[in-house]
Amino acid sequence: MAKKTRGKGEGSLTQDSRGYWRVRIELPPDRDGKRRRKEIRRKSKADAVKVLRELKNELAKTGDLATSSVTLEAWAEHWLEERAKKLAPNTVNGYRVAFRDYINPLLGKKKLDKLTPQDIKHLHDVIQETPKDKALRELSDPPEGTEYLSSTYALLVHNALSGALKMAVREGNISRNVCELVDKPSKRHTTEEVLTLEEAIKLIGYLTTHPDGALWTTYLLTGARRGEIIGLEVDRVLDDHLDLSWQTQRISDVDSAPKDHEYRHIGKSLYLARPKSKAGWRTPPLVPELAELLRREIGDRKDGLVFLRDGEPWDPADASKEWKVILAGAGVNEKVKLHGARHTAVGLLYELGVGEATIMQIVGHSTVSVTRRYGQAGNKRAMQDAISKLSTALSGKAIEA
Repeated sequence: MAKKTRGKGEGSLTQDSRGYWRVRIELPPDRDGKRRRKEIRRKSKADAVKVLRELKNELAKTGDLATSSVTLEAWAEHWLEERAKKLAPNTVNGYRVAFRDYINPLLGKKKLDKLTPQDIKHLHDVIQETPKDKALRELSDPPEGTEYLSSTYALLVHNALSGALKMAVREGNISRNVCELVDKPSKRHTTEEVLTLEEAIKLIGYLTTHPDGALWTTYLLTGARRGEIIGLEVDRVLDDHLDLSWQTQRISDVDSAPKDHEYRHIGKSLYLARPKSKAGWRTPPLVPELAELLRREIGDRKDGLVFLRDGEPWDPADASKEWKVILAGAGVNEKVKLHGARHTAVGLLYELGVGEATIMQIVGHSTVSVTRRYGQAGNKRAMQDAISKLSTALSGKAIEA
């Protein structure tokens, strides 16, 4: 018969028929009110007493103890499945890559409750010592000048792991999230390259004779996001504004996409995706100069995408690459990304004296203090005037040539 030693509020210590000492301590019930307890076996009573004391101290500090022996790799797969129900596919895919390429190879075989702050710090170091060029990763001594993964990417990986562990804490698998016990990698702050007013004017002049000139001009005159313009449809070019309620995205597995989002297939792995909330829909004003350009581009078509490449939808990555070719052809700053056209529009609107609230409405930025909707007549007039100023400053007569 097992011998038992028990102290009030201290859990229990029992010796089984094989001579092992079993530590057992009661834990808070689970979400359904079911009883939970932590059990550990040790060969000697002294070790068992020590473990029981340590568990008591940890329980007093954290309010709970880990009860699961699941590996990080197995838990990550469960977490990714849950995240895929709520987040955009591309976001979840980024997390999958973080686990596949960095977290799992280094820590995936460890049990959740065995992860330490030192493990997390080591993960940070490994990422920031990994060459960006995959061909160089097998070299023990990469050549001088090798570019390594940034602290910004290390932060993305850290956040993915922290998110998985946060859910493990919430579901009672572990008592603490070790990611919260170490400093996050510092996000690298970079200054987005933008076109000056002179460069923007030069670019507009170049685009008047370019076959895809209307596409790139639309970016400059709306401050729109990449996917919003290449995903613009004919029937969403309205009399005085553009309806940017859909945007082109590349989605490798749409079946894993959140069920509360809307998607429309437009070719291969390209989809039109609608923001979950109407607050994400934008309706920037359509000034006469831009309206004329779009009418020429559309011709007599009644539906489909406004902008096509060889009769097919533009791939977002291809649009970014072609933008670089356009800048080179125009002889302006080639370091400006396509997203930089959005920043360029914002900067020029500020330079033209347009109010901050109006700018935020045009480009779809939001803050706690600015939550106005586009439907108010006064706001529409302000946005129309602002874009007219931008159009005049950039193009003047050039856009009509």
